[in-house]
Amino acid sequence: MKNLLTLLLLALVAFVAYALFWPSDFMPQPWSAPPAVTGAAPVKSAPLGQAERLAQGVAVGPEDVAVDNEGRLYAGYDDGTIRRFDANGRNGEVFATTNGRPLGLAFTDKAVAPPDNTAQNGVPAESDAPQGQTLIVADADKGLLAINGEGDIKMLASGAEGLPFKFTDDVDVAENGTIYFTDASSKYGQNAYRTDILEHGGHGRLMEYDPNTGTVTVLLGGLQFANGVALSADDSYVLVTETGSYRVLRYWLTGDKAGQSDIFIDRLPGFPDGISHGADSDTFWVALFAPRNQMLDFAADKPWLRRIVFHLPEALQPAPAHVGSLLGIKSDGTVVTDLRDDATNAFAPITSVEEDGDTLYLGSLNADSFARIPRPEPETAP
Repeated sequence: MKNLLTLLLLALVAFVAYALFWPSDFMPQPWSAPPAVTGAAPVKSAPLGQAERLAQGVAVGPEDVAVDNEGRLYAGYDDGTIRRFDANGRNGEVFATTNGRPLGLAFTDKAVAPPDNTAQNGVPAESDAPQGQTLIVADADKGLLAINGEGDIKMLASGAEGLPFKFTDDVDVAENGTIYFTDASSKYGQNAYRTDILEHGGHGRLMEYDPNTGTVTVLLGGLQFANGVALSADDSYVLVTETGSYRVLRYWLTGDKAGQSDIFIDRLPGFPDGISHGADSDTFWVALFAPRNQMLDFAADKPWLRRIVFHLPEALQPAPAHVGSLLGIKSDGTVVTDLRDDATNAFAPITSVEEDGDTLYLGSLNADSFARIPRPEPETAP
């Protein structure tokens, strides 16, 4: 027994030495995780607990949901397909196949490429005249895409400022047709999202695509896993969720603060993922992928500990809890709705929330369905 314990101790010492000193591309940065304070109303789980699952069993990972002007539903799956359904999630069909991983979706009725029929990076564009709605797609593997009503795919951008996109994540479109989107990480792909958050290296970017010139401008860099994107009602600013820092940033597009950024809300109780603006409720809806992990927060200012965690088998690393969670936030940063469901059968993780009329559509990274709930009334006064 003594010899066995000695061997185990030596193996542990060898593992720790390897994790700490062996050269690696994983370079965790120290930071201080702020305590969670949302000012939220009491948690109300009933709406999420009663979520209606749609298109169940069709495919896996409908990360985002979009609604066209005919009320049809679209979702992108981990098999590279974007599928279209009727308003009740039935009669599904493959709308397009990107051969990548479609994530964020948004519709526009504006032209999406320059008049000279050349999109960014020299990729030819078939037609620049808008013909009905165009689906703009943030594909984690391929980049920023546009898909017309017939399912034809056009590449808009695959990099910016000489740096290729590694993890194109979410997208929103302004009234004038300008596209705002994120590259969650320029270092890690979508299969290594946990590694990027664990490293906290600031590899994320918020960008703007100009459909008139086909150029991409980086608005914000150095973000900690740049995720969801949502424009304000008047397009005066754009919000971006910074998943790795538990906060939402605001970048001003017009007015005296144009070109400046500030914190819209921080110290969130979980990892913010998708964000959208509800036209009817004038509310920003934020999906929380999972609640905070105490181990990760404890290790925030201890990069040596995160190096050890990184080298552990994935089964022994901190894992996201199975909790469905979303917040409703007014334009002044006040949380007016806080929904959570930690039941075993909860619809989780929730990665996107899209408002359409009196309904919220919920996407998920790895569920076999998307879901909908009635739009909840604010739990606190706006």
